[in-house]
Amino acid sequence: MTEWAGRGLPPAAAERMKRFASTGLRTSLLPVPGAVGVQSVGFDPVGEVMGCIVEHIGWSGFGGCGYIGGFGGLGIGGGTLTSSGSPRYVGFGPYVDALYRGYGTALGRMTAEAAAMDADGVVGVRLSMSHLEARSPLEAQLGAGNREFVALGTAVRSRSRHRPGRVFTTDLAGQDVAKLLAAGWVPCAVVYGISVAVRHDDWRTQRQASWGAGNTEVFGYTELVTHVRADARYRFDQQARSAGAEGAIVSSMGLQIGEIEPSENHRDHVAEAGVFGTALVSFHRGSTAPTRSLTILPLR
Repeated sequence: MTEWAGRGLPPAAAERMKRFASTGLRTSLLPVPGAVGVQSVGFDPVGEVMGCIVEHIGWSGFGGCGYIGGFGGLGIGGGTLTSSGSPRYVGFGPYVDALYRGYGTALGRMTAEAAAMDADGVVGVRLSMSHLEARSPLEAQLGAGNREFVALGTAVRSRSRHRPGRVFTTDLAGQDVAKLLAAGWVPCAVVYGISVAVRHDDWRTQRQASWGAGNTEVFGYTELVTHVRADARYRFDQQARSAGAEGAIVSSMGLQIGEIEPSENHRDHVAEAGVFGTALVSFHRGSTAPTRSLTILPLR
């Protein structure tokens, strides 16, 4: 048996596509309202599709927390905040790249299954990531180890002679896709933005976050979470633009924050933010949406 090299469909998925072609059995992850919704705008569910990857995220070194100097420095100018986009701190840029590669590979393999079914799109996409193991306590703190990225959805095919040039993906429910199409918008791709930043807990942050400080804002933590959320939204916007979209619907925004103990013998905090959604393209340029409403009259 030839070992799979990671290109094309995995052997198990290829066998499933053969069974689909021979039996024509259609399966779906859509609930009844979602299935009825996509059928109302000319799409038929043809099968559930999946893409996955197990990726080892290694630790490539830690360049420090970004504290350069300045007594009690608080802002980026003070050198206390670094992000995944900084080339100096290699421990975070490769980590974010690995997350993008994990989600992107899972989505790509799911889309390849849909294309093998001669589908036009995938609706109701669910993205997930699970930690399988960590190799050391430090890697566990920093999110390293083995992770599984999974993309699940329902492939749909258009009944029209005019079909899209490529398989679209959306994490929206079937009934929401129907509403978008009726309003003149087409989903084109699942898009996301991910950002990671680390901030040194300087003396002012430690004092504000200490027991007995009372009800007070911890400016360093506010700066940290504001920075990663803004950067994740910026990356989300950039990915939507690269897909050729005119707009996007945000489906979820998440934030994780935790402590690490780097070699400098002090405590730092790392924040990871993610924004996920669907990029949209308009196919209607008029002043009103191409919809027809059902007039309801009182039975009197």
